[in-house]
Amino acid sequence: MSKVGIYGGTFDPIHLGHLITAQSVRELRELDKIIFIPAFLSPHKLDIKASSPKHRINMLKLAIEGVDFFDISEFEIKQKQISYTIDTLLELKKHHDELELIVGYDNIFKFYTWKDPNKILQLAKLVVLKRKSSYAPPYEDKYYNQAEFVQTRGIEISATDIRERVKHGQPINYLVTKEVKDYIFEHNLYKE
Repeated sequence: MSKVGIYGGTFDPIHLGHLITAQSVRELRELDKIIFIPAFLSPHKLDIKASSPKHRINMLKLAIEGVDFFDISEFEIKQKQISYTIDTLLELKKHHDELELIVGYDNIFKFYTWKDPNKILQLAKLVVLKRKSSYAPPYEDKYYNQAEFVQTRGIEISATDIRERVKHGQPINYLVTKEVKDYIFEHNLYKE
């Protein structure tokens, strides 16, 4: 019986914060593996232009190479449309017994706006990342009350900050893996 964590995002670029968080959640939730799912186009970030799917997939592959409990699904990328979690979970449920959907703390307060949130909860356990710095909940709804909260070892790294640092010629050492850093510079990403 496979029990996997689903970790979606733009991953532009994948950074050490993502990797540390994923490893921590896997241990805390006793998951067989974590599947990273890069979005083709996030419904919550329609105004943000991301790097090409090819570059984001390549950076993910480089970042998780050699880690047998990390995997990637290109399902959302291959759909070439707005990526809805419900569609991804319906697909992944065909291959895995138990799914745990990993979301950031801020997302739990917007979860009611997601496509088919009730159906999502029928397909997967909702696991919410909480940090010591997380603020008190502004409100609690039925989704908040059904979620499992995990205190992770996350470190505050932002993909937006990484892109800005590259754009302004600042170093990104210790924010991404060496392989991802080399890839960013080799392909001249985030310069514009």
